[in-house]
Formats: sequence, structure tokens, C-alpha cells
Amino acid sequence: MKAAILTLFLIFMIASPCLCNDLGKVFNVISYGAVGNGKTDDTQAFAKAWEAVCNANGITSLIIPKGKIFLLNPVQFKGPCKATKVLVQVGGTIVASANLKTWTDNEKWIHFETVDGLVINGGGQIDGQGSVWWNACSDKALHFNNCNGLQLSNLRHLNSQKNHIGISGCKGVKINNLRISAPEDSPNTDGIDISTSSNIEVLNTVMETGDDCIAINGGSSNITISSVACGPGHGISVGSLGKNGAFDTVEEVHVRNCTFKGTQNAARIKTWLGGKGYARKISYENIQIINSQNPIIIDQNYNPNSLNANAQSAVEISNVTFKNVYGTSVDEIAVDLVCSDHIGCTNIVLNNIDIKSAIPGKQTISRCNNARGSTFSPCTPIVPCLSH
Repeated sequence: MKAAILTLFLIFMIASPCLCNDLGKVFNVISYGAVGNGKTDDTQAFAKAWEAVCNANGITSLIIPKGKIFLLNPVQFKGPCKATKVLVQVGGTIVASANLKTWTDNEKWIHFETVDGLVINGGGQIDGQGSVWWNACSDKALHFNNCNGLQLSNLRHLNSQKNHIGISGCKGVKINNLRISAPEDSPNTDGIDISTSSNIEVLNTVMETGDDCIAINGGSSNITISSVACGPGHGISVGSLGKNGAFDTVEEVHVRNCTFKGTQNAARIKTWLGGKGYARKISYENIQIINSQNPIIIDQNYNPNSLNANAQSAVEISNVTFKNVYGTSVDEIAVDLVCSDHIGCTNIVLNNIDIKSAIPGKQTISRCNNARGSTFSPCTPIVPCLSH
């Protein structure tokens, strides 16, 4: 991918809880020359403010004040810092340049590296100005790598050039009260992508995207997603896993108390034909579906380009539960369990499923291939391939 346009990249970071009433030593970007009119380049002012924040002792805070729009070109915020805890309080709006000529290949927008004790919040907004990039190649927007204990909350993120937030190589992350939005037809604008990470919580968040609201990729475990409203978008997905024959693993993913409105998918597990590894111990519980396609879907044979069509290996899918899933489907097939002829899916449990057609007078049905497990009454539509 070219031009990692809006990337917040943190390497070897350990984030700690913020003492919200104790900002410690405060450094306001305005004091370092930032203008905040949305037109003047404030990059150097931010860099100078960061140098002061990073080199101060104790708790420090970088203040990006309300009522201002700060235009940033690529900038790096590097550690290690002397500060024991760093708070970045985004009160105003940060915008990327919409001028394609200001970017070069593989360039990052906002880059944090080797910073211990980081918390980002403040109620402000990050605007990727993504519409000018959607016909070009770009990379993840806000990207956190090897960032343990990260807390990200109370922000609005809109119109990313590609994925809004990427979490990779992280442990103990809490994401709470975000608003992520991009047009339904914007390409690859995932809300949150998670990979090679564990003990991740995503709570109380609203997502309107052109792709997955949340995607859980290989190497991830112990993921809790609760009280998320998704739509439009492509649902909350495990995968895709096993692309190009890769060995991928995902386990202990629990999605609860979520709503899907007008989405292309809702509860989805997607693995590539010819892949290896496993997806297991996954649950979707207390899920409301409002006029969505593919409410419940497992696709163990994902192969959109018909490559390796004769492959016999597959990512093993097991111990998956869908419980208390209700609402309306715009597709006739409301439960779609398409598993590999050679490997199959095991211990798939459907408990208290009630998905009716969004079209008056129509009925929903299910489709199964080599899926084994059980259903518990009531279950609408009936899923005959699973034992009752």
C-alpha cells in the first residue's frame, strides 16, 4: 500500500490510566506557535511542544485546545520520554492536508514511537480528509503498534483515508466512547482493525463505515466488544484469516449487546480456502439486527478470486455460539453456514435465534454445508443441519 496517510504509530509503548484531575505539567501547542486556523501548517509548533512534553519530568500533558483546527503534515513524536505519564488531550480538530502533492510513498502522518505512559482523549476530532484519497492507495489511519495498556476515548474520527484505527501487537487496550464515521461507499474504511493483540476491549462506540466496523485478524485473543452500534458497514468480523495459505489463530472473541442497522453483514467469521490455523471460542450474544444482509454468516471457503480452488486445507472453526440474535434480514438467507467439505465447522451453537424477513410476507431460511453443532428452541429460521 502507498502513502500511509494518517498513521499514529506507537512502538514499544506502555499506556497508563490518566489522572483526569491532575494534568501535571501542561504544554499548550498555541504557546509554541500553533495558529489553529485550519490553513496554516502547525506541524513545527506541535513538534516543539512535544519536545517540551517529552523532556519534562513527572506527569505531562500536551494540550490541543478546543475551538481550533490544526493542519498537520507528517510529524514524529518520539521517545523515550523523561515523563512518567503522558496525556495527549485532543480538544480541537486535527486535519490532514488534502493536497496529494504533500505526501510521498510510505509516509506516515502522525507517528508516535517509544513513548511510555500514553493516554489519548479529550473530546476532539481527527479528520483524515479521506475523500481525496479513496481513489488512491493508502494505509491505516490511526495505527498503534506494540502499545500495551493504551486507553483511547472520547474522540470523533471521520473520513479516514483507509482503516480508521489499527491495533497490532498490543496488550491490555481499552477503547471507549468513540464516534467513527465515513460514507457507506468509501472503500476500505474499516472502523477498528485488531491483529496480533490480546485483552482488548471496545465499548460504547458508534461506527458508520464503508467496510468492517470491527475486524479481528490473526494472532488475536481475549477480545471483548460490547455496546457497539454498527451501520452502515460490513459488520463485526473475525477474519479474514488464512490468506495465501497463512497459519492464523483467533480465540476468545466475545461480542455482546451490539446493534447492526443496514449492514452488509452482522456477525461474521471469514476464513480463506487453503488457510491453516483456527478460529475458536467465539460468541455473539444479545445482538439486534435491523434490515441487514447476512445476519449470521460463517464462510470457511472464502476465495473471491477462485485461486487454489482445489485446496483441501482450511482454518478450523469450532466452539462458536450465536445466542439471543433477533431482528430483520433483507436477505432470504438469514443463517449461512458455509464450511469446508474437507475440514468443516464443529460445535456451532444457535440458541434463541429469531430473525425474520424485512420484506412483508417473506420467510427467512438457512443454508448449511458441513457444519456440525446444535440449536436450542426457538430458532427462526430453522437450521436443519444442526441437531436439536
